[in-house]
Amino acid sequence: MNKMCRSLVAAALLVLPTMAVAQPEIPVEEWKGKTIMLVGAHPDDDSMSQGTLALLKANGNDIWIVLITTGNVGTQDPDLSRFELATIRRQEELAALADVGIPEDRYINLGYDDGLLEFEDKKEVVGKLVRLIRKIRPDVLFAFDSGPTYRRWHKSDHRAAAYLTADATRVAMWRLLFEGQIIHEGLKAYRIPEFMFYDSPEEAINTWVDISDYAEAKARARTRYVSQFGPGWDKYEGPDRTPEEQAADEKQALEGLEKVDGKYVEGFRYYKGFPDSMGK
Repeated sequence: MNKMCRSLVAAALLVLPTMAVAQPEIPVEEWKGKTIMLVGAHPDDDSMSQGTLALLKANGNDIWIVLITTGNVGTQDPDLSRFELATIRRQEELAALADVGIPEDRYINLGYDDGLLEFEDKKEVVGKLVRLIRKIRPDVLFAFDSGPTYRRWHKSDHRAAAYLTADATRVAMWRLLFEGQIIHEGLKAYRIPEFMFYDSPEEAINTWVDISDYAEAKARARTRYVSQFGPGWDKYEGPDRTPEEQAADEKQALEGLEKVDGKYVEGFRYYKGFPDSMGK
Protein backbone atom coordinates (compact mmCIF):
# COMPACT_ATOMS: atom_id res chain seq x y z
CA MET A 1 0.00 0.00 0.00
CA ASN A 2 1.49 3.34 -1.05
CA LYS A 3 1.79 6.38 1.19
CA MET A 4 -1.25 8.13 -0.29
CA CYS A 5 -3.46 5.05 0.24
CA ARG A 6 -2.29 4.72 3.83
CA SER A 7 -3.14 8.37 4.44
CA LEU A 8 -6.63 7.93 2.97
CA VAL A 9 -7.32 4.84 5.09
CA ALA A 10 -6.07 6.60 8.21
CA ALA A 11 -8.33 9.58 7.48
CA ALA A 12 -11.33 7.31 6.96
CA LEU A 13 -10.72 5.53 10.27
CA LEU A 14 -10.60 8.88 12.02
CA VAL A 15 -13.85 10.08 10.43
CA LEU A 16 -15.99 6.96 10.87
CA PRO A 17 -16.08 6.88 14.69
CA THR A 18 -16.90 10.60 14.74
CA MET A 19 -19.81 10.06 12.37
CA ALA A 20 -21.03 7.11 14.45
CA VAL A 21 -21.50 9.12 17.65
CA ALA A 22 -23.11 12.18 16.07
CA GLN A 23 -26.18 13.74 17.63
CA PRO A 24 -29.56 12.38 16.51
CA GLU A 25 -30.57 13.96 13.21
CA ILE A 26 -34.01 14.60 14.72
CA PRO A 27 -34.04 15.65 18.41
CA VAL A 28 -35.24 12.85 20.68
CA GLU A 29 -38.08 15.08 21.86
CA GLU A 30 -39.45 15.00 18.29
CA TRP A 31 -39.20 11.25 17.64
CA LYS A 32 -42.49 9.77 16.45
CA GLY A 33 -43.60 6.42 15.05
CA LYS A 34 -40.50 4.55 16.23
CA THR A 35 -40.31 1.16 17.93
CA ILE A 36 -38.23 1.47 21.10
CA MET A 37 -36.82 -1.46 23.09
CA LEU A 38 -35.14 -1.05 26.48
CA VAL A 39 -33.08 -3.84 28.03
CA GLY A 40 -32.18 -3.77 31.72
CA ALA A 41 -31.13 -6.18 34.43
CA HIS A 42 -33.70 -5.51 37.19
CA PRO A 43 -37.26 -4.27 37.69
CA ASP A 44 -36.50 -0.54 38.24
CA ASP A 45 -33.47 -0.20 35.90
CA ASP A 46 -35.74 1.44 33.35
CA SER A 47 -36.40 4.19 35.90
CA MET A 48 -33.16 5.83 34.72
CA SER A 49 -34.91 6.53 31.39
CA GLN A 50 -38.57 6.77 32.35
CA GLY A 51 -38.88 10.49 31.67
CA THR A 52 -37.67 9.96 28.11
CA LEU A 53 -39.81 6.84 27.74
CA ALA A 54 -42.90 8.75 28.90
CA LEU A 55 -42.16 11.49 26.38
CA LEU A 56 -41.64 8.99 23.57
CA LYS A 57 -44.82 7.09 24.45
CA ALA A 58 -46.83 10.33 24.45
CA ASN A 59 -45.41 11.08 21.00
CA GLY A 60 -46.84 7.85 19.60
CA ASN A 61 -43.80 5.60 19.75
CA ASP A 62 -44.15 1.90 20.60
CA ILE A 63 -42.18 1.16 23.80
CA TRP A 64 -41.04 -2.32 24.90
CA ILE A 65 -39.39 -3.00 28.28
CA VAL A 66 -37.25 -6.16 28.55
CA LEU A 67 -35.76 -6.95 31.96
CA ILE A 68 -33.51 -9.96 32.42
CA THR A 69 -33.91 -10.82 36.12
CA THR A 70 -36.90 -10.92 38.44
CA GLY A 71 -35.14 -8.86 41.11
CA ASN A 72 -35.77 -11.67 43.59
CA VAL A 73 -32.73 -10.96 45.80
CA GLY A 74 -32.69 -7.16 46.14
CA THR A 75 -33.79 -6.66 49.74
CA GLN A 76 -32.44 -6.56 53.27
CA ASP A 77 -35.78 -7.70 54.72
CA PRO A 78 -35.09 -11.12 56.32
CA ASP A 79 -38.77 -12.07 56.18
CA LEU A 80 -39.19 -11.92 52.38
CA SER A 81 -38.72 -15.06 50.30
CA ARG A 82 -37.42 -14.91 46.74
CA PHE A 83 -40.86 -15.78 45.40
CA GLU A 84 -42.50 -13.04 47.44
CA LEU A 85 -39.95 -10.44 46.40
CA ALA A 86 -40.14 -11.38 42.71
CA THR A 87 -43.93 -11.00 42.88
CA ILE A 88 -43.66 -7.64 44.64
CA ARG A 89 -41.14 -6.34 42.15
CA ARG A 90 -43.32 -7.33 39.21
CA GLN A 91 -46.22 -5.41 40.75
CA GLU A 92 -43.98 -2.40 41.40
CA GLU A 93 -42.65 -2.43 37.85
CA LEU A 94 -46.10 -2.62 36.28
CA ALA A 95 -47.34 0.22 38.49
CA ALA A 96 -44.34 2.37 37.51
CA LEU A 97 -44.82 1.63 33.81
CA ALA A 98 -48.48 2.57 34.07
CA ASP A 99 -47.43 5.95 35.49
CA VAL A 100 -45.42 6.67 32.34
CA GLY A 101 -48.05 5.28 29.98
CA ILE A 102 -46.54 1.89 29.09
CA PRO A 103 -49.05 -1.01 29.24
CA GLU A 104 -48.44 -4.44 30.77
CA ASP A 105 -48.38 -6.17 27.38
CA ARG A 106 -45.20 -4.27 26.53
CA TYR A 107 -43.33 -5.64 29.56
CA ILE A 108 -41.20 -8.79 29.20
CA ASN A 109 -39.18 -10.39 31.98
CA LEU A 110 -36.76 -13.23 31.12
CA GLY A 111 -37.00 -14.66 34.65
CA TYR A 112 -33.35 -15.06 35.67
CA ASP A 113 -32.17 -14.78 39.28
CA ASP A 114 -31.07 -11.42 40.62
CA GLY A 115 -27.40 -11.03 41.52
CA LEU A 116 -26.09 -13.95 39.45
CA LEU A 117 -26.56 -12.85 35.85
CA GLU A 118 -22.86 -13.06 34.99
CA PHE A 119 -22.93 -16.77 35.91
CA GLU A 120 -25.87 -17.71 33.69
CA ASP A 121 -25.43 -19.51 30.37
CA LYS A 122 -24.42 -16.60 28.16
CA LYS A 123 -25.42 -18.28 24.91
CA GLU A 124 -28.88 -18.93 26.30
CA VAL A 125 -29.40 -15.35 27.48
CA VAL A 126 -28.03 -13.86 24.25
CA GLY A 127 -30.27 -16.21 22.24
CA LYS A 128 -33.36 -14.98 24.10
CA LEU A 129 -32.39 -11.35 23.53
CA VAL A 130 -31.66 -12.03 19.86
CA ARG A 131 -35.10 -13.59 19.43
CA LEU A 132 -36.74 -10.49 20.93
CA ILE A 133 -34.67 -8.14 18.79
CA ARG A 134 -35.66 -10.09 15.67
CA LYS A 135 -39.33 -10.13 16.71
CA ILE A 136 -39.67 -6.54 17.93
CA ARG A 137 -37.23 -5.08 15.36
CA PRO A 138 -36.58 -1.89 17.32
CA ASP A 139 -35.60 1.34 15.60
CA VAL A 140 -33.81 2.34 18.80
CA LEU A 141 -32.35 0.22 21.59
CA PHE A 142 -31.92 1.60 25.12
CA ALA A 143 -29.30 -0.33 27.12
CA PHE A 144 -26.73 0.02 29.90
CA ASP A 145 -23.63 1.78 28.61
CA SER A 146 -20.84 -0.75 28.21
CA GLY A 147 -18.39 2.09 27.47
CA PRO A 148 -17.68 4.16 24.35
CA THR A 149 -13.96 3.28 24.26
CA TYR A 150 -13.43 1.14 27.36
CA ARG A 151 -15.09 -1.40 29.64
CA ARG A 152 -17.46 0.19 32.14
CA TRP A 153 -17.41 -0.74 35.80
CA HIS A 154 -20.98 -1.48 36.89
CA LYS A 155 -22.32 -3.61 39.71
CA SER A 156 -22.32 -7.18 38.44
CA ASP A 157 -25.83 -7.57 36.98
CA HIS A 158 -25.65 -4.17 35.26
CA ARG A 159 -22.23 -5.02 33.83
CA ALA A 160 -23.46 -8.41 32.60
CA ALA A 161 -26.60 -6.88 31.09
CA ALA A 162 -24.50 -4.28 29.26
CA TYR A 163 -22.30 -6.86 27.55
CA LEU A 164 -25.00 -9.48 26.95
CA THR A 165 -27.13 -6.84 25.24
CA ALA A 166 -24.20 -5.57 23.18
CA ASP A 167 -23.45 -9.14 22.08
CA ALA A 168 -27.10 -9.76 21.19
CA THR A 169 -27.28 -6.66 18.99
CA ARG A 170 -24.30 -7.93 17.02
CA VAL A 171 -25.55 -11.51 16.77
CA ALA A 172 -29.10 -10.54 15.72
CA MET A 173 -27.88 -9.16 12.39
CA TRP A 174 -26.22 -12.38 11.23
CA ARG A 175 -28.61 -14.93 9.67
CA LEU A 176 -26.28 -17.88 10.35
CA LEU A 177 -26.27 -17.24 14.11
CA PHE A 178 -29.26 -18.76 15.91
CA GLU A 179 -30.42 -19.76 12.44
CA GLY A 180 -33.16 -21.94 13.94
CA GLN A 181 -35.05 -18.75 14.75
CA ILE A 182 -34.99 -17.91 11.06
CA ILE A 183 -35.65 -21.39 9.65
CA HIS A 184 -38.26 -22.59 12.14
CA GLU A 185 -39.77 -19.41 13.59
CA GLY A 186 -39.92 -17.30 10.47
CA LEU A 187 -37.82 -14.51 11.97
CA LYS A 188 -35.32 -12.47 9.99
CA ALA A 189 -31.85 -11.18 10.82
CA TYR A 190 -32.01 -7.58 11.97
CA ARG A 191 -29.54 -4.75 12.57
CA ILE A 192 -30.60 -2.09 15.08
CA PRO A 193 -29.94 1.33 13.55
CA GLU A 194 -29.78 3.55 16.67
CA PHE A 195 -28.81 3.21 20.31
CA MET A 196 -29.43 5.23 23.48
CA PHE A 197 -27.04 4.09 26.21
CA TYR A 198 -28.08 5.00 29.75
CA ASP A 199 -26.22 5.07 33.07
CA SER A 200 -23.30 6.59 31.16
CA PRO A 201 -20.36 8.34 32.79
CA GLU A 202 -20.73 12.12 32.60
CA GLU A 203 -17.93 12.51 30.08
CA ALA A 204 -19.57 10.05 27.67
CA ILE A 205 -23.01 11.71 27.56
CA ASN A 206 -23.63 13.37 24.20
CA THR A 207 -27.42 13.75 24.26
CA TRP A 208 -29.61 15.45 26.86
CA VAL A 209 -33.37 14.97 26.68
CA ASP A 210 -35.67 17.63 28.12
CA ILE A 211 -38.19 15.69 30.23
CA SER A 212 -39.66 18.71 32.02
CA ASP A 213 -43.22 17.89 30.93
CA TYR A 214 -42.83 14.33 32.24
CA ALA A 215 -40.75 14.90 35.38
CA GLU A 216 -43.74 14.52 37.69
CA ALA A 217 -44.71 11.24 36.01
CA LYS A 218 -41.13 9.98 36.41
CA ALA A 219 -41.07 11.03 40.07
CA ARG A 220 -44.41 9.31 40.69
CA ALA A 221 -43.18 6.15 38.96
CA ARG A 222 -40.08 6.07 41.13
CA THR A 223 -42.21 6.00 44.28
CA ARG A 224 -43.70 2.68 43.16
CA TYR A 225 -40.46 0.82 43.91
CA VAL A 226 -41.24 0.62 47.61
CA SER A 227 -39.17 -2.52 48.20
CA GLN A 228 -36.08 -0.79 46.78
CA PHE A 229 -36.16 2.75 48.11
CA GLY A 230 -36.77 4.07 51.61
CA PRO A 231 -37.71 1.96 54.64
CA GLY A 232 -39.10 -0.81 52.40
CA TRP A 233 -35.53 -1.86 51.66
CA ASP A 234 -35.01 -3.02 55.26
CA LYS A 235 -38.61 -3.88 56.16
CA TYR A 236 -41.25 -4.20 53.47
CA GLU A 237 -44.73 -3.38 54.77
CA GLY A 238 -46.66 -3.20 51.52
CA PRO A 239 -47.19 -0.59 48.82
CA ASP A 240 -50.02 1.33 50.51
CA ARG A 241 -49.31 4.82 51.81
CA THR A 242 -51.50 7.67 52.93
CA PRO A 243 -52.09 10.50 50.40
CA GLU A 244 -49.80 12.66 52.52
CA GLU A 245 -47.01 10.06 52.46
CA GLN A 246 -47.41 9.59 48.71
CA ALA A 247 -47.23 13.34 48.10
CA ALA A 248 -44.12 13.62 50.27
CA ASP A 249 -42.45 10.73 48.44
CA GLU A 250 -43.23 12.25 45.04
CA LYS A 251 -41.87 15.62 46.14
CA GLN A 252 -38.64 14.02 47.34
CA ALA A 253 -38.31 12.00 44.12
CA LEU A 254 -38.87 15.13 42.01
CA GLU A 255 -36.21 17.02 43.95
CA GLY A 256 -33.75 14.21 43.21
CA LEU A 257 -34.11 14.44 39.42
CA GLU A 258 -31.31 15.98 37.40
CA LYS A 259 -31.64 19.53 36.16
CA VAL A 260 -29.67 21.53 33.57
CA ASP A 261 -30.40 25.22 33.01
CA GLY A 262 -33.59 24.91 35.03
CA LYS A 263 -34.94 21.99 32.96
CA TYR A 264 -35.39 18.40 34.06
CA VAL A 265 -33.21 16.21 31.87
CA GLU A 266 -31.96 12.69 31.25
CA GLY A 267 -28.54 12.12 29.70
CA PHE A 268 -27.55 9.40 27.23
CA ARG A 269 -24.74 8.34 24.95
CA TYR A 270 -26.47 8.28 21.58
CA TYR A 271 -24.93 6.04 18.93
CA LYS A 272 -25.79 5.36 15.32
CA GLY A 273 -23.77 2.91 13.30
CA PHE A 274 -22.52 -0.61 12.81
CA PRO A 275 -22.73 -2.64 16.06
CA ASP A 276 -19.21 -4.09 15.73
CA SER A 277 -17.73 -0.60 15.96
CA MET A 278 -19.60 0.45 19.14
CA GLY A 279 -16.53 0.18 21.33
CA LYS A 280 -14.08 1.87 18.92
